[in-house]
Amino acid sequence: MTTPVLEVRNLTRDYVTSGGFLRPAKIVHAVKGVNFKLEKGKTLAVVGESGCGKSTLARMITLIDPQTSGEILIDGLSASAAHVTRELRQKVQIVFQNPYGSLNPRQKIGDVLAEPLLLNTTMSAAERRDKAMAMLLKVGLGPEHFNRYPHMFSGGQRQRIAIARALMLNPSFLVLDEPVSALDLSVQAQILNLLKDLQDEFGLTYVFISHDLSVVRYIADEVMVMYFGDVVEHGTRDEVFTSPQHAYTRTLFAATPNSSVESIKARLAKKAALAG
Repeated sequence: MTTPVLEVRNLTRDYVTSGGFLRPAKIVHAVKGVNFKLEKGKTLAVVGESGCGKSTLARMITLIDPQTSGEILIDGLSASAAHVTRELRQKVQIVFQNPYGSLNPRQKIGDVLAEPLLLNTTMSAAERRDKAMAMLLKVGLGPEHFNRYPHMFSGGQRQRIAIARALMLNPSFLVLDEPVSALDLSVQAQILNLLKDLQDEFGLTYVFISHDLSVVRYIADEVMVMYFGDVVEHGTRDEVFTSPQHAYTRTLFAATPNSSVESIKARLAKKAALAG
């Protein structure tokens, strides 16, 4: 039996709110006993409204925040709070909604990409440069971008750089936290297509955090719906979209505008026709 790339067992995260005069402190259960397995080369989409716990879950499985209880297994290795090693941290990388906030404005892009190799490998400077350049080309940018600074790029280009950096250490899986929600519709389609192309080429595994079910329908293999820290529905993409079982999932369907890649292309074509 193949070992899952990522397995989560009864994962919880609690926060204690500060109290006040005549007001006791309270425990907020942000994530409540989440369980799932993710196979290599697949995409699990975690969806729900703001405050449902999906970003808290993302921070735990990327080993940024510790879990209150439960277990995280990456390639079969335990990643509990007491057993987070450098090797485990290299196995998971995250791409945030706002890539500019995670890029050092004083570093050239070539240095941004090569830095993980400098810190975590014994590669020579020439080897680091060659791999950084190759990855830059893989995400659709050119050699002329290698020595530019982050402020010289558009939002979509910065997201390509963030994806390239996340792949430099060949991680076991990527967590993509709302990676296209801050981008224009046409750029959203480009980034989603890039993610699918990279997944096909490298056999990548994704956890895709989103509130937009239309985007999820395009990229996901499995869908997990969260509501106030609970998983209320989990199934294949076709199962969830064809026959959603939970009332909250049906509410999300009704409230989410159609921003699938196909609809984006249709709207752009219509706009171009009207302009002509």
